[in-house]
Parts: sequence; structure tokens; C-alpha cells
Amino acid sequence: VQLVESGGGLVQSGGSLRLSCAASGFTFSTYDMSWYRQAPGKERELVATITSAAGSTNYADSMKGRATISRDNAKNTVYLQMNSLKPEDTAVYYCKAQRVYAFRTYNYWGQGTQVTVSS
Repeated sequence: VQLVESGGGLVQSGGSLRLSCAASGFTFSTYDMSWYRQAPGKERELVATITSAAGSTNYADSMKGRATISRDNAKNTVYLQMNSLKPEDTAVYYCKAQRVYAFRTYNYWGQGTQVTVSS
């Protein structure tokens, strides 16, 4: 199982970034996918989730209206488009795959990609 994030970098306040997470080693289409972030000295927090079946989405209040999560099951990839970025969005962003099946929970994490927003 592998999740590889990309697309992070340094951007000015008000700018945009599109993160990608390429998955392999499991049946991507059957997993809910999420983006989390962790800033220095803070706990990891959920940014957005997209479900496997209906593709329903959910966002943290801090990202509503500024982020869009999407997935391409043909490419085994989940995306996070972030706009109007703020310095407080600076963090390492991780993607996560999760599924509950036969009373077991399966969670897989990527290694993270750094997003730095300068003021």
C-alpha cells in the first residue's frame, strides 16, 4: 500500500495550490479519502473528506469555501484544491485512505507534503 502526496510548496497569501495523492496497492474506489494537516506544535486535523461511493464531501469549517476535494477513481488519485490561502494554512498535508469492512477498520497514510503560505 502506498499513498504519495505531491503539489505542496511555497505560496504567497491569497494564492492557490492543488495537492495530489496517488494511491496504489489497494482498491482505491472502495475507500473514503481524506486530507489532514499538521502545523508545528499542533495536533493533526481533518481538512476534507470524500466518500467512496457517492463522492460526498465534507470540510473543516476553516476550509469551507476555500477548498475542494475531488477524486479520480480511474487514476487512483485524490486532489485538494486550495484557494485564498492564508499563513495559518501552513502545515504538512497528509492524505488518508479509510474503510470499514467486515468489522475491521483499514487506515493508510501518506508521508505528507509541506505547504507554506507567506504573508
